[in-house]
Amino acid sequence: MEKLLHSLTSETRHLLGKWLPQFSDNWWKLYVLDVLTGQQQDRVKKSGITDLSGLDLAALLRVIDQNWFELSSRHNWLKEGRNWLKEAQTIRNRWAHAAGNEAQPNDAHRDADTLSRLAKMFGVSEEVLTQIAHYKQQQLERLSPQSVFAQSLPITNALHSQATPVITGEAQVPATQSDFAPGQLVRLKSNRDKTFPILSILPVVAGECRYQVFEDNKPVNYYASQLESIPVAREDRTPIPLAEFHACLTSTLLYSPSSTNLYSLHSGRVRFVPYQYRPVLKLLRADRPRLLIADDVGVGKTIEAGLILKELQARSEIQSVLIICPKPLVAEGKWRYEMKRFGEEFTQLDGETMRHCLRETDRDGEWPRQHSRTILPFSLFDDTLLNGKSKKHGKTAKGLRDLAPPPRFDLVIVDEAHHIRNANSWRHQGVKFFCDHAEAVVFMTATPIQMGNQDLFTLLNVLRPDLVIDKASFEFMAEPNPHIHAAANHLRAAAKDSQQQAVAELKKAAGCFSFIETPDFQRVLDTLAEPEISPATRVALVREIDRFSAFDSLINRTRRRDIGDFTTRKPETVSVPFTEAQRGFHDQLIATAAQIFAQSHGQTAVLFMLSTLRRQAASCLYALAPFIDQWLDGKLDDLELAEINDDETDEVEGLPVGRLHAEIEQLRQAASMLDPADPKLDAFLAIVSDKQTLPNNNNNKLLVFTSFRHTLFYLERNLLAAGIRIGVIHG
Repeated sequence: MEKLLHSLTSETRHLLGKWLPQFSDNWWKLYVLDVLTGQQQDRVKKSGITDLSGLDLAALLRVIDQNWFELSSRHNWLKEGRNWLKEAQTIRNRWAHAAGNEAQPNDAHRDADTLSRLAKMFGVSEEVLTQIAHYKQQQLERLSPQSVFAQSLPITNALHSQATPVITGEAQVPATQSDFAPGQLVRLKSNRDKTFPILSILPVVAGECRYQVFEDNKPVNYYASQLESIPVAREDRTPIPLAEFHACLTSTLLYSPSSTNLYSLHSGRVRFVPYQYRPVLKLLRADRPRLLIADDVGVGKTIEAGLILKELQARSEIQSVLIICPKPLVAEGKWRYEMKRFGEEFTQLDGETMRHCLRETDRDGEWPRQHSRTILPFSLFDDTLLNGKSKKHGKTAKGLRDLAPPPRFDLVIVDEAHHIRNANSWRHQGVKFFCDHAEAVVFMTATPIQMGNQDLFTLLNVLRPDLVIDKASFEFMAEPNPHIHAAANHLRAAAKDSQQQAVAELKKAAGCFSFIETPDFQRVLDTLAEPEISPATRVALVREIDRFSAFDSLINRTRRRDIGDFTTRKPETVSVPFTEAQRGFHDQLIATAAQIFAQSHGQTAVLFMLSTLRRQAASCLYALAPFIDQWLDGKLDDLELAEINDDETDEVEGLPVGRLHAEIEQLRQAASMLDPADPKLDAFLAIVSDKQTLPNNNNNKLLVFTSFRHTLFYLERNLLAAGIRIGVIHG
């Protein structure tokens, strides 16, 4: 095995030496040094290594793993190849630290088979493939009970073995020694997935019969002890009761979940809203569990993320979940509270807790269990978190990139994902690190479609780097999208010529090179060609047209206008006219203030300076009245000071200060004589009271906004007096 690993190391160096320079002139730094672990980087620097010849197999496999998406897309590697690569890293570590004892043949054969698959995918030389095949054959012969004798025989080359003439005659092959007959299907004991027919019976060697089989389009020789017959499946059919049949169907669905059924429909304490299940259904049908939820504000993205978590948990064991969001959402405990509605408990990470998790992961090789469901704020991402702390003689603390293996989460949820649109920021690099090592990823942001193409590309490149590889591939996929969105918008508008306009846009989309015309596309065109379509058909067509987008499988977009009354805001104005006393006080207040402003600032600024006072008076006269004395006294002091200083910067004709004193006194008297009964407050209290009498006491909460503190204090005092429970928020 050591020789195989040495040969594979040489071949991998040679191949990477051809592949990586094709990506960039600065390939050594970008695709090698920057992706190595901290320990490997230190070794490279101390040893003065400047090319691939100085890297061992562990470092070479790390380079391939970290550049997997670039290499696999260029060489059309299978998705399973990533698993072979991970297994090869484990094999290298196991054999590098193996004791002097020889490994068990079944373990050695399994490791060699993995290396064989990986080597074929890489396209290594025939010499190395032959060497691996020799080794595999050796291990198979060691599995035989007659391995002591078999080891003295020449090794059959699985790749180049020649057919041996068929030996006939009972003297050479006694019937009692032959367990199988020519033409019979058999399989390997060491790998029961390998089945092949017997071609012929070979001479007995060391008391054991041998057979020639047809394997991988060529004849190969095996001992009888290496083979076994395939059990014949019985076709006896026994009738079963209908209830048992239903139980079998249910068991099958639970064992192999369907993408058309939800297994966690009522698992959370949330109201059933059909459109909120669209993201989870789209995620289940995707070729890879990654999705950008781009719903409008207020549609319920947090609930949609919770539904995804519960559905994935119902289908497979979700051990670890990471939620990344802005710091205010962590401080307010929004995500912790929302996840409790789904029966999930989450911890929250701060700087000290995060450092503890890094130390535990570095020591144990896995993320600490007590924080397997945790919430991480964007603000923690910095150079230290990603790269660790360094000093002259090594690192004092490791960062995320130094951990081997890296922390892996079954599900990563990124709220307000537009915060990572700057590819050079630490938060972008931190989120990308966790996404690269996660099984499922959900991005959430309110309006990414309104962001520039560069920002949307950045999000999708982190989410699906295997699909949105670079800006060129993004633009290629996005080319028909403007015409597709325009066609859908024409149908939504339902104008007189909307069908003709939609057809014209769809034909433009079909003219793009990246657009693939399907039978569904032709069916939509045929439907649009009809003289008239019903509203239900129009809605169905909009949904069909949206699916033509190249990003439909990556993005879920739910708009308020498309979901009915659930989140539609319906403004209603409650008009309460002034009483005669209120109108007189209001007009007198504005007139007096205008005189004061004209006296001190000139006529040109009066209307602007009155705007705030008008808004305060319109907000609540009764709340403003107690502050009139303080405000007027301050203005009078300013005027008297200006008169003493004989300030002539503005030649404005205004009332003498003495006359203003009289008008201000009248204003004070008007404020004190206001009727205690406030019709506007009575109307407001009636609205609050009506809310409390709703059936089953549902939706009885109100959120009241005001721009002025005096109005806020006035409402607080009167609501408490009315016996209504309230909370006051400033800000």
